[in-house]
Amino acid sequence: MNRKKLFIAAIGAVILLVFVVLAMRQGRRGGTEVRTEEVQRRDLVSVVTASGRIRPYRRVEIQADVSGRIIDLRILEGAWVTEGDTLLIIDQSTYLAAEQRAQAALSSTQATAAQARANRDQARRMLDRTLRIRNQNPELISDQQLEDAETSFEVQEALYQAAEHSVDQARANLREARDRLSKTVITAPLTGRVTRLNVEQGETAIIGTMNNPGTVLATVADLSEMEAVVEVDETDVPQIELGDSADIEIDAFPDETFTGVVTEIAHSSIQGGALGFSGTTSDQSVDFEVVIRIDDPPESLRTDLSCTSDIVAEVRDSVLSIPIIALTLRTPEPEDEETAGDTGNEEIELVEQEEPEELEGVFVLNEDNTVSFRPVTVGVAGREHFEVIEGIEEGEVIVAGSYQAIRMLEEGDLVRPSDENGNSPRGER
Repeated sequence: MNRKKLFIAAIGAVILLVFVVLAMRQGRRGGTEVRTEEVQRRDLVSVVTASGRIRPYRRVEIQADVSGRIIDLRILEGAWVTEGDTLLIIDQSTYLAAEQRAQAALSSTQATAAQARANRDQARRMLDRTLRIRNQNPELISDQQLEDAETSFEVQEALYQAAEHSVDQARANLREARDRLSKTVITAPLTGRVTRLNVEQGETAIIGTMNNPGTVLATVADLSEMEAVVEVDETDVPQIELGDSADIEIDAFPDETFTGVVTEIAHSSIQGGALGFSGTTSDQSVDFEVVIRIDDPPESLRTDLSCTSDIVAEVRDSVLSIPIIALTLRTPEPEDEETAGDTGNEEIELVEQEEPEELEGVFVLNEDNTVSFRPVTVGVAGREHFEVIEGIEEGEVIVAGSYQAIRMLEEGDLVRPSDENGNSPRGER
């Protein structure tokens, strides 16, 4: 009885095994469903995408050069001003008094200099008379008298020179006082619009120092020329050059695309290459500032609007290309491990081999609907395709999707190919 049961169980196992084998063969016959594409030539455009903000090409942040209370504010935010227009006036009483003191000091030193000049001229006349008498009758003028006359003249000459220097100093003090007084009246440095007003009448303007930036009173900008300032990743900066064209999308203008030209590329990162706690440069990715001058900006364009730019870094005309999704990485099959025998102990020693590096490549469709992995070298990256430098020929059919299918494919796998329209690339059904 037990033998009969064992016999029936064995037959059942064989039948199950047959069904499994048939199912596996059927699966292999069907293969993995993939989308294929023929390698062809295209015009590729390499684009660097970055985001940033809009700012005027010319803008001035107005700060006070003298401290004081604002007694006359003549502008509003958004107002249009012309170069030289008075924007605001700071209390002048202290600076008027300083100018008057400087003027009085100048007058006093001028009077002192005039007296010193008169004393010098008198000493010169006395010296000239002494010399004339000494020449006519040496016995009438002693050597001591002559020396006293010469010394008196030299002293008066020195006093006069000192008085003249005091006059120069007083004039400089007066110029400084007048300059400080003139700086209480702040005028527009350029023709444009007041894009920001940070003070009100009655507030106190504070000048900047080494550790204190001071009060920014207002910002005046020329909005006829605008530029986009974007932050580009360090890996993309080497691709960009001055003069590269760019398309700019501004969030506030969703239906418009603006054009521009790269005019500036920063030579240092936005972070400034800050050092970490260990004293070495931080491993954090850094960005570089790139400035794009906008062509024909509309009058409604405002400063600080957010934007995204596509900078055309490189253009390739009619080059072999493959879809970006088709490019994948595979590790080449390792070579047979070499062995070395020791004749004495007959031990087998495995020779260590370096782990092979992964290769970039695509899966090429064979005639029997199997695939082969082909390493390729790529160049410029467009929006959806890579330029192929070597490794594949025009007209070959490659696997272009799906991503999941490409990720799971291996050398020699059977596939069920179809193009983007669902048709077989070779007209099969």
